[in-house]
Amino acid sequence: MTIDQAHSPEPVVDRRDMLRRCGMGMGGLMFSQLLAESGSVEKTLQAATSNPLSPKMPQFPARAKHVIHLFMNGGPSHVDTFDPKPKLDEFHGKKLPIENLRTERPTGAAFKSPFKFKQYGESGIPVSELFKHTAQSIDEIAVIRSMHADAPNHEPSLLLMNCGEARQIRPSMGSWLTYGMGTDNQNLPAFVVMCPGGYPIQESQNWQAGFLPGIYQGTYIDTKHKEINKLIANVENKRLGKSQQRKQLDLLQQMNEKHLQERGHDPKLEARIQAYELAYRMQIEAADVFDVSSEPKHILDMYGPGVQARQILIARRLVERGVRFVQVWHGAGQPWDNHDDIEVNHRRLAGQCDQAIGALLKDLKQRGLLEETLVIWGGEFGRTPVVELPKKGSNAGKINGRDHNHWGFTTWMAGGGVRGGYVHGATDEFGFRAVENKVHVHDLHATIMKLMGFDHETFTYRYAGRDFRFTDVHGRVVNELIA
Repeated sequence: MTIDQAHSPEPVVDRRDMLRRCGMGMGGLMFSQLLAESGSVEKTLQAATSNPLSPKMPQFPARAKHVIHLFMNGGPSHVDTFDPKPKLDEFHGKKLPIENLRTERPTGAAFKSPFKFKQYGESGIPVSELFKHTAQSIDEIAVIRSMHADAPNHEPSLLLMNCGEARQIRPSMGSWLTYGMGTDNQNLPAFVVMCPGGYPIQESQNWQAGFLPGIYQGTYIDTKHKEINKLIANVENKRLGKSQQRKQLDLLQQMNEKHLQERGHDPKLEARIQAYELAYRMQIEAADVFDVSSEPKHILDMYGPGVQARQILIARRLVERGVRFVQVWHGAGQPWDNHDDIEVNHRRLAGQCDQAIGALLKDLKQRGLLEETLVIWGGEFGRTPVVELPKKGSNAGKINGRDHNHWGFTTWMAGGGVRGGYVHGATDEFGFRAVENKVHVHDLHATIMKLMGFDHETFTYRYAGRDFRFTDVHGRVVNELIA
């Protein structure tokens, strides 16, 4: 170093750069050794920027290749839909001969279902009049009447049902499955989430990627809109043609990849690079898949009118084109959370989706898609068999609704290797608590993973020094649900 350099007002290496180099020096040496052991630096960077959504083989042959999750957010009442309880008629307006279980709000006397049940199919499974269209395919459905969760609150129950963990940030089910299997269509997101009118409670946490790479997070679509530019913001570029966009994107990708090489592994940057590429490719197919007007009239009539019919039909169109996981929420907030006027509200809500759900099951079957598509129906919990008592700020002061019930509720599955025409487990004679062949949410997840070709105990992701799995340290496969 010369005297002039020593007295220069601007050092050759500033303090921040010096600290960065010193701090990263040993880490850089160790990282170089790891790269040498696993291959070249170029190979590693190429792997980091390669397509993470390319189709992958599961751990063992899968019964299902796609999932459509029909999420009735808010908590539909099992005793009014798929779990009839004649004892409630006998005790209607009276105190139950058992103590009311503790739920979120005060509850009172038994409250019989205002809906009639009827047996359907060769299996003779009773289903409420609310879901008479869905019931036409009951011989394809496995009804799980013994579900139970951990808490009577929406927030933890939503995260438990979607992410397998009620409190900590964890990847959602759709993220796990797209991480494990990729997708068959590179022009569409692998994991699509539809919810008309806005987000549900807990918003995008319900379809988060958690510690998995960001490309595996669900892509949200507001299906209250029909126009493609409103469904998917900025999906079309009206100023540049496809070839010009391709050149622009290629240049941007080269700059981003150079930026990535200088910084090594950067998950956020990698996700951004992959998102740009997917956004470009979506222009090719998104406008078509979300436009149901091209469907024949008899198909449109089969699904029926309204937003629910359109988004459930879109779900079929998505899996038909190779999308791995489609989640269909009923609407913003928690529409099925009927603390009062349950007869009016449940009838309205079921009326919006029942015909379309019934049509979906028949449509998938006639196209040969039901065998490889797992359809799941349910909410985050059920509702009490007793009436909710008026409480300031929690309902309208009416005594004709039901509180949250995590002690026992119903979920059903169809297609994708599921044992159809089957009822698994039971709640007590009033429908308050699961008592026979109980199925925890973790058990449901373990079973879904097996249907998709994964062992929930060995399918893991290394993060923060630990191997994480979707079911954490819980869960057992309910083999009785598998055909």
